[in-house]
Amino acid sequence: MKGYLVGGVTVPARPLDVALYLVATPIGNLGDITLRALETLASVDVLACEDTRVTRVLLDRYGIRNRPFSYHEHNANEAGPKLLAALEAGKSVALVSDAGTPLVSDPGYRLGQLALEAGYRVVPIPGASAPLAALVGSGMPSDAFMFAGFLPVKDRGKRDRLSELAKTPATLIFFESPHRICATIKVASEVLGVNRRAVVCRELTKTFEEFRRGTLGELTEWYNEDRVVKGEIVLLIEPPSFDEVPDIEDVEDLLKDLASTMPTAKAAAEASRLTGLPRKELYQRLLDMKNANGG
Repeated sequence: MKGYLVGGVTVPARPLDVALYLVATPIGNLGDITLRALETLASVDVLACEDTRVTRVLLDRYGIRNRPFSYHEHNANEAGPKLLAALEAGKSVALVSDAGTPLVSDPGYRLGQLALEAGYRVVPIPGASAPLAALVGSGMPSDAFMFAGFLPVKDRGKRDRLSELAKTPATLIFFESPHRICATIKVASEVLGVNRRAVVCRELTKTFEEFRRGTLGELTEWYNEDRVVKGEIVLLIEPPSFDEVPDIEDVEDLLKDLASTMPTAKAAAEASRLTGLPRKELYQRLLDMKNANGG
């Protein structure tokens, strides 16, 4: 009989209905697994995962003998049809990521869509989530928040994306690489302003868990080019305060002043840097102003 171990006691796992089960796994501490997740991993007919070596550690910890099947962004075109074929054959299929909840910034989204289009149930097995763990431990407003995944790698793309999100009335949540966090904090301080509060959450649920809080200006000084940063990172940035959103008249006056001494595109970019408003929006507003005034 299939089962799993908890405290040295074997717990039998009940059979599962035919469906695609999206199972959340721990983001660091293997104790952050739910009993429902363990039962699903033990009972499912086919277990798909990003890295079989990572998933094997979790399975061994709880005495689960199920053999994981590799499904990741590099083999999704080949592995996806095989998993759908398993569903068609009347088998239950579970998908796990290396850590956290599947479909959140990983290729599982594609498989979930295919399963739904083919008419199969998609069943979430909730549990650990890095964005939510970071949010509740950060001290940032949690009444409204937006998970925005990874920022673009290149500086221009990063600036454009942050400009688009500048006025979002919610706590912004990003994943970031330890190798890019210094550059990202610096760009965020330039686009959103040095006084906007932020929190860098590192190694969540692990031994060296850290929440470093401060303004973007203060964090820029801490995360300088000489600092070596290690571990998984979640970056949170607070919503704009009411007085950070400038009046339309003030914005138009600023655009007029800037446009009198520099090209339209450059004026819009500089206004975006000063106000935190999206560059594209300011560029269009400046064009509209010029057209309204006859060029």
